[in-house]
Amino acid sequence: MKRTKTVKSIGLAILAVLVLALTAGAGSGKSVIKIATLAPEGSSWIEAFDGINAELKKKTSGAVRFKIYAGGVLGDEKDMIRKMYVGQIQGAVLTSAGLSNIFSEMDVFQIPFLFESYDEVDYVEKNMAGLFKKGFEKKGFTLLAWSEGGFIRLMSTVPIASVDDLRKAKVWTWEDAPMAKAIFDEARISAIPLSLPDVLVGLQTGLVDVVYAPPSGAISLQWFTKTKYMTDLPLMYLIGALVVTQKSFNRLSPENRKVLVEVCAKHMAHLKEIIRQENQEAIQVMIRHGVKLIKPSNDQIEQLEEISHKAMTRQMGKSFSPKVKNQVTDLLEAFRKSKK
Repeated sequence: MKRTKTVKSIGLAILAVLVLALTAGAGSGKSVIKIATLAPEGSSWIEAFDGINAELKKKTSGAVRFKIYAGGVLGDEKDMIRKMYVGQIQGAVLTSAGLSNIFSEMDVFQIPFLFESYDEVDYVEKNMAGLFKKGFEKKGFTLLAWSEGGFIRLMSTVPIASVDDLRKAKVWTWEDAPMAKAIFDEARISAIPLSLPDVLVGLQTGLVDVVYAPPSGAISLQWFTKTKYMTDLPLMYLIGALVVTQKSFNRLSPENRKVLVEVCAKHMAHLKEIIRQENQEAIQVMIRHGVKLIKPSNDQIEQLEEISHKAMTRQMGKSFSPKVKNQVTDLLEAFRKSKK
């Protein structure tokens, strides 16, 4: 009998402690938003998040902060999205490949040779932002700010200038990027799927000969140390965004939501400027390290563009809709006319 009373007393004591702890946590109003990213430690991305946290601490009196899981420690982008859905993390920095797994219309940004300049990118992004943000909201996410990787180029251990060169090589394809798969299928290229964290090992072991990334990304991920050539042709623009679950966003007070959006937009906009500069500098860094630029001929470029066009025609409706594609192309046409 005494033992039963003792167990009951211990149980009540533990319950009381838990209630007090939960009450204290609720009353404190502090929110730690766990964010996953493929960006490695020491990169400009992580520096940007340090800046965001410093400003959030000041403007929310320490009520809101990010906890960053860098370098793909929580897996690839599909893993991050799954972890957001189950509540293990509250947000992630995703590229267009990952973003389209939430809202498929984002695939329109993965169309090769769509953009010719960053000015075009900025114009389309500004005019399409409302549509994309609403799309994410319907899926249960808040798009806090846009980011980017820049224009993607091929890097390889063998010279690559044509589709025939690609067919002879061992080409990597990102597991999370069905748009890339569609292009490789159209080109009859048997690409080797790997998650992003496995690519460096793939280059080291000879599993793959050809990879693709923005130049600054290739340096951050150390891929450039295992490649000898870069194809001097921007293939597609890699957009990105910082997203959080609406559930975590709505837990914040209205004042702190506003602060969070403003602070993230400010630092991500500055980060885009840094990344654009880094991409220019990265090409020169790689050249100094012995990477040779391979310039495709006009005929080779036309062949790549033709294959891409066929692949995207097949893909339209499966991911991005004709309506959104036409909106983007109309904006680009209007922008280009205004610049003539």
